[in-house]
Amino acid sequence: MRSMIDNKRRLYWLLQISGWSAYAFLQIMLSMLANNQVITWSRAIFFLAEASLFMMITHVFRLYLKKHKWISFSITKLFPRVLLASAIMAIAVYILRIPLSFITGRVSVIETIFSLDQVAGLSAVYMVFFFLWSTFYFTYHFIEKYNKSLKYEASMIEIELNNLKSQLNPHFIFNALNSIRALVDENPTKSKQAINQLSNILRNSLTFEKKGLTKFDDELKIVKDYLSLESVRFEERLRTDIDIHPDSSKFRVPPFMIQTLVENGIKHGISKLTQGGTIQLKTVVEEDRLKICIRNSGHYVNGVRKGKSSGLGIKNTMQRLKLLYGDEASFRIVNENNNFVLTEIIIPQIH
Repeated sequence: MRSMIDNKRRLYWLLQISGWSAYAFLQIMLSMLANNQVITWSRAIFFLAEASLFMMITHVFRLYLKKHKWISFSITKLFPRVLLASAIMAIAVYILRIPLSFITGRVSVIETIFSLDQVAGLSAVYMVFFFLWSTFYFTYHFIEKYNKSLKYEASMIEIELNNLKSQLNPHFIFNALNSIRALVDENPTKSKQAINQLSNILRNSLTFEKKGLTKFDDELKIVKDYLSLESVRFEERLRTDIDIHPDSSKFRVPPFMIQTLVENGIKHGISKLTQGGTIQLKTVVEEDRLKICIRNSGHYVNGVRKGKSSGLGIKNTMQRLKLLYGDEASFRIVNENNNFVLTEIIIPQIH
């Protein structure tokens, strides 16, 4: 933190010194061109001293800005204040440069300095310089403030995504262990197979925890492992149908998103049916957008799974899509007919 403050201070003084030095150099060059001769030392000293006055006054102005927190003002509140401050600083420079003008021999008649045209003309020019300085100063700080807000927003999104993912893992593990528990006494061989499948899924989930998005192919592997695990429990009551578009592998998706929705369809749809049912996963790629369709046997009533709420999975998915894609992604669940529920997600390709 301390080094960051020191770096900003060094940058400020580098810009101050280089900027006003450039102003002095430009004034010297213009004076040489105007008089078509080599500039005198007294004239050069005057322009350097004038630039020093500009630097001193702008630095005092900066201290005033920081003390009174002008950075927090809105544009409508800031603009008239900056305009007035630029005018005051311009007059202050004009007054302070009067002794310099006499010392360096720039003027010898005091009436010339205080003529209305002279005061108004030079003060207007100086006011423009101060206004430009203020514009650059506030623009820099507004950009810095905006970047900080973006970083803060990004960090908050990352925290929320991590919270959502941390909700999913215990949720999934609890359901999977319940499935295995039912098999331990009934079929020890199948329960061992189920434990191996669960182990594979959890091993992959450890690597997913560090990612905001994961490859579609990796997510698909998790879904297939999960369906194999559930097939041990449901046997012939669970039928699966997977139809994946070849270009789906080009996309990245939120980890465990598809698996969670497949699990939701089985838990709240197929498991409630005596005869079981079908879970179908299909993807379509159109114009750099991936459409993921999950169909399961069951029925929705007024947007709620018949017999039970859709629970954590759907709410979690909607939040993650909103955080990751904003309005670029879409999500819906509808009754496709009397026998099937369609869960559809459309996400853009992130390059």
